[in-house]
Amino acid sequence: MVIALILVVIAIRWLSGHSAGPEFPGRPTTTVGIATAEKADVPIVLEALGTVTPLATVTLRPQVSGVITQILFSEGQMVERGQLLAIIDPRPFEAALLEAQGTLTRDEAQLANAKITLDRYQTLVKQDSIAQQDADTQAALVKQMEGTVKSDQAAVVTAKLNLDYAHVTSPLAGRAGLRVVDVGNFVSAGDAGGLVVVTQIDPIDISFTIPQDNVGMIQQKLAAKAALPVVALDRSRTTELARGVFKALDNAVNVDTGTVRAKAHFANPTGTLFANQFVNVRLQIDTLKDAVVVPANAVRHGSAGDFVFILTPEKTAAVRQITQGPAYGDRISIAKGLRAGERVITEGADRLTDGAPVQLATDRPRPPGARGAGARPPGAQAGNPQQRRNGRGRRQQQGQ
Repeated sequence: MVIALILVVIAIRWLSGHSAGPEFPGRPTTTVGIATAEKADVPIVLEALGTVTPLATVTLRPQVSGVITQILFSEGQMVERGQLLAIIDPRPFEAALLEAQGTLTRDEAQLANAKITLDRYQTLVKQDSIAQQDADTQAALVKQMEGTVKSDQAAVVTAKLNLDYAHVTSPLAGRAGLRVVDVGNFVSAGDAGGLVVVTQIDPIDISFTIPQDNVGMIQQKLAAKAALPVVALDRSRTTELARGVFKALDNAVNVDTGTVRAKAHFANPTGTLFANQFVNVRLQIDTLKDAVVVPANAVRHGSAGDFVFILTPEKTAAVRQITQGPAYGDRISIAKGLRAGERVITEGADRLTDGAPVQLATDRPRPPGARGAGARPPGAQAGNPQQRRNGRGRRQQQGQ
């Protein structure tokens, strides 16, 4: 019993001495992962949630009343500006145009006759053949007929407009939505539902908000005529949808959120961006040149501020206070406290203190009994199984 206790104590001391390492007896050594601080260009990026906003959305409402005789578009179709989309029965408007033109012709003839009579009266007045009053009355009649002709001309223009309005065309290039009415329906001028909604999708804008603290930097870039690139991502932030440029800032800060509305402009020839779609926006304001960067998991946070563990040449962890700069992806720039080329601890730092001994995964000693590739246990024979069986047979025969 005493011998067993002595052996246990010896084993514990042996294990403690080997885990602590020869240079730090009594202190456990922690296995850590490391990374080297490097210099790189770090983009200063703002991320926000945005909404795709079309440049124009038009509800095509009939401007005249009548029966729909033709629908000349498909739902969801891309249409061009001026393209004919629907026809309202034009026959009543054609008849109204003919009537207005006939009235105009009649009144123009009457005006011409009144002018001839006025010229004759003026000649007779000079000869004292008629009274001046008759000439004045005829002059007034001419003025009246001129007014009638102008009214008739306006009626003709109106009739032509109504005939044009019977042919409903798209005022812009874009995508047609779902139609509201079908062929044969009677529509009235100014129906609230309209015939169809056309939305311009190329180019297209995205509206989003930015913190008020970044407004000054953006205004400086806009004043310098700098193009600020903007990337639109899907909701998971894994797929890039489109690339555009910053367009404009709103003129006031939202006092409830402390943000300012902004808008970016995108080419959208394939229609990847859809009106009212929610997307993630990544706005690059500037680029930090030759910044010292480390992996994000190397940066720790304590009561005294941000810090990293430096791997010293003596294989110890040294605390180094730092000042963070902009972050991008899984890397963080270090504005102060770290130089390029220094090695920082990225894994295993939760168990470290200042001056604690560490080892790398490649420094681990090989467990007792471990052998290299191809090594055989003591007493093992080379060769294939058949050769080993033949050898045992020969040894048995020799023993007999």
